[in-house]
Amino acid sequence: MMQNGIWVFGYGSLVWQPGFEFAERHIARLGGFSRSFCMRSIHHRGTEAEPGLVLALDRAVGASCDGVAFFVAPARAQDTIEYLRERELISSAYLEQTHDITLRDGRAVQAVCYVIDEVHAQYCGGLALEEQAGIIATAVGGRGPNDEYLYNTAAHLRELGIEDEDLNWLEARVRSLRG
Repeated sequence: MMQNGIWVFGYGSLVWQPGFEFAERHIARLGGFSRSFCMRSIHHRGTEAEPGLVLALDRAVGASCDGVAFFVAPARAQDTIEYLRERELISSAYLEQTHDITLRDGRAVQAVCYVIDEVHAQYCGGLALEEQAGIIATAVGGRGPNDEYLYNTAAHLRELGIEDEDLNWLEARVRSLRG
């Protein structure tokens, strides 16, 4: 797979801060998963004592998630995977998987995706949006305030023409909670 380059699917911070060199970027859709604040963040956007929330791909029948597919050229593929593993697999709450995604131009490709491990202690799927907003409004971790992560993700998805009603609601609610 690496010798032909790799596709990486971004749905959260990878959308606005990929951190790796890519040759192509396309809007894409992954079926069978939804974008969800279903992972407690104990490193980047919260602490073990006061976890924040970060986005993950949560398996859901009939769901789909629109995001960004990055094509990484063969010469950069191995370095990119190593970088992503260091960044995304910090606590083993994400599983690195390959899934079929559909690019907006209609092409189907296989992409590396980081999905939540539903049996991991950090998994918290099913939290009410109001509860999510309360956590996001106050949590702070090693990479900064949790609300900043939400605001950046929502803004960049909107810029790309990707609508996410839950993210938009959370953004408005967190802004109101923060005054």
